Amino acid sequence: MALHTMKFGGTSVGSPEAIEQVISIIQREITAGSQVVSVVSAMSGVTDALLKSVKAATDGDRWTYQQINQDLRHRHEDAIHRLVEPPPTRESTLQEITRLLDEHIQLCEAINTLGEATPRIIDAIVSFGERLSSRVISAALDARGTKSIALESGDFIITDNNYQDAEPLWGPTEQRIVEKLRPIVANGITPIITGFIGSTPDGSITTLGRGGSDFSAAILAAYLDSDELTIWTDVDGVMTTDPRIDKRAKVLPYVSYTEVGELAFYGAKVLHPKTVQPIVTRNIPMRVRNTFNPDHPGTQIGAETVPTETIIKAVTSIRSISMLTVSGKGMLGVPGIAGRTFLATARAGANILMISQSSSEQSFCYTVRDENAPFVKAAVESELGAEIAHQDVDGIDIMSDVVIVTVVGGGMRGTPGVAGRVFTTLGNKNINVISIAQGGSECSISFVLEEKDLEIAVHSLHDLALASVVEETVY
Repeated sequence: MALHTMKFGGTSVGSPEAIEQVISIIQREITAGSQVVSVVSAMSGVTDALLKSVKAATDGDRWTYQQINQDLRHRHEDAIHRLVEPPPTRESTLQEITRLLDEHIQLCEAINTLGEATPRIIDAIVSFGERLSSRVISAALDARGTKSIALESGDFIITDNNYQDAEPLWGPTEQRIVEKLRPIVANGITPIITGFIGSTPDGSITTLGRGGSDFSAAILAAYLDSDELTIWTDVDGVMTTDPRIDKRAKVLPYVSYTEVGELAFYGAKVLHPKTVQPIVTRNIPMRVRNTFNPDHPGTQIGAETVPTETIIKAVTSIRSISMLTVSGKGMLGVPGIAGRTFLATARAGANILMISQSSSEQSFCYTVRDENAPFVKAAVESELGAEIAHQDVDGIDIMSDVVIVTVVGGGMRGTPGVAGRVFTTLGNKNINVISIAQGGSECSISFVLEEKDLEIAVHSLHDLALASVVEETVY
């Protein structure tokens, strides 16, 4: 019997009507002869509300976090009353919701007393979103004749203690999934599992970062040896560009693991950037499909690269970034400047999105999120204080109001002239390219532009991608 792992995002479980659709999708797959493991996000807006309750508790605003708690209680109780008919199942689920939200209030009261919230307690609070939704969905599925159980992924996904952005400990995670989850599935029970959440070896709740439900679904799919992973969301699949920028965006019928990794990292909102990591070595196929249009085949994601006629498959962009430049004639031939800069950047809590260096070694630049830029500048200036004092390094310059635009396509590898076409297209629109980077995989080319040029750049480059969309769906 085939095993199918599915992940449903926040919009997919955002209302009783949406949950009805989720149940229909799960039951349809079971009727077709598959075992199903489902990973669910919090109901849309719940995680943000929980974070707001943390801030209110930190500020001593008891009324706000109590009101948030009541709003969450009413929303989930309403869903239960509308979705769960048999009284025993309904009552036990309501009791679970009450228990969880009472615990939420207790944690908020603790923050209020202490006047601060640690990353550990923040993770504990934001975990309630998935813990609540999983109970509702499992009870509704069970009430419709499909034997189900709500499970917490922290029982299976074991992580380090880097709260709010934890990394899985792969050995213990595989052992837990094999020993604890596989037998449940083998017994014909349909699990509804919390996304986004892990736990340390001693049982403290962690989270995998925003969007981590995709990642946790891929981890479970990998160690369950699933035949397929489907990410159910609110769009028809991976698109050629952001439809909010260019309404001509089309669904790509097929992309490779490598291509979707680039798309996710450089701004595509469909997938968490880490999603493909657990499944790529096991060659587990993945699809991105629309919960609200389940008859659309969506986008298939697999190991093989299928080039398109004009090579470029998609265009993505990232806003709200800053470019930092480190320069100085004294840097020429001096080892370690870049390494120390990047270590200081990491200590400032920032991820580097793109790097470019001049061949003279007298300057290099890299991009970080806007909110990180001032802290990164201060950290790097402190690290390179002696070099700046001796004028070997001129200083750290920040350029704001810039964006990263990336063209992606596995067929770009080894194909002459792709970069030329891209930059000729931009030049014809009088768009200045500030910085360029291309990885060794040759799957993408990224460049920094002024923010004012973003839309015309995406539209112009999207013309190249649209000409290359393969109309024949690959299965």
